[in-house]
Amino acid sequence: MSPKHTAQKQREIQKEVEQADKKGKSKPSGAMQAGARRYPEPPFPKIHQAKPGSEADLPLAPMYDAPFYKGSEKLKDKVALITGGDSGIGRSVAVLFAREGADIVIVHLEEAKDAEETKAAVEKEGRKCFVIRGDVKNASFCRTAVEKTVMQLGHLDILVNNAAFQVHTHNIEDLSDEHFDETLKTNLYGYFYMAKAAIPHLKNGSAIINTGSVTGLEGSKQLLDYSMTKGGIHAFTRALASQLVPKGIRVNAVAPGPVWTPLNPSDKEAEDVETFGSQTPMKRAAQPEEIAPAYVFLASPQMSSYITGEILPIVGGY
Repeated sequence: MSPKHTAQKQREIQKEVEQADKKGKSKPSGAMQAGARRYPEPPFPKIHQAKPGSEADLPLAPMYDAPFYKGSEKLKDKVALITGGDSGIGRSVAVLFAREGADIVIVHLEEAKDAEETKAAVEKEGRKCFVIRGDVKNASFCRTAVEKTVMQLGHLDILVNNAAFQVHTHNIEDLSDEHFDETLKTNLYGYFYMAKAAIPHLKNGSAIINTGSVTGLEGSKQLLDYSMTKGGIHAFTRALASQLVPKGIRVNAVAPGPVWTPLNPSDKEAEDVETFGSQTPMKRAAQPEEIAPAYVFLASPQMSSYITGEILPIVGGY
């Protein structure tokens, strides 16, 4: 084909694409709904809570019970210890673990009402649930929590490190030493202390699952300290996984994007909460029950026996 004919052909292709572009322009679609039931879309209620946040006091209750999720004994007679298990992702993980046959111990800071509601939800699934109140920044408390778990339920098979502290700052100059210290000690020291206390009780086939974050993958300019800790959790996950391979203990992390839990209304200003999650390609925040099945997958030796040291992003299409 001559250069002239080639140029003409290219112009024809260009014209076809331009016409298709004009036809294809339409109003942006709403949030993506691809789940078993419809999930809330922004705008969310304008609300700001005092730390550590209360699920019971949220005007829009997080969806955690996954009524269409059917258990199949993936975790039959396992024992799971879940930090931050009173609300949000931790609550949903506790319920689905119980539905899969596990007994549960949840650790919480001071949200007694939330913890009791989680306990009731686990017991509704026909499994045992014990509640322990304390601060994961304290190494002695972490050892005690593990010891109480083994004492009450006889053994420990799964550790879920999920407790977290998050408060935004717009400028590094405004990030106080106390704020920085609280974030690092809750999110990093807490994971380290719990893992160190749990590992002597874990056996071949056991699992540790850490809650990371999309902020640990991409960073967040308003969550400088939190992003640091979540990136550290991802590195901790990979390093500890390598160390525990000879013991047959798998270590993985789930890295969620925005999820509707008390964590964010107790961080963001009310106006920011209203649009929470709208920046994702799916144009909405996840609900806890959309995240929790990943923890079941990573906890179950039937489903993920060849998976360790992995970071599983669940980020709404980022």
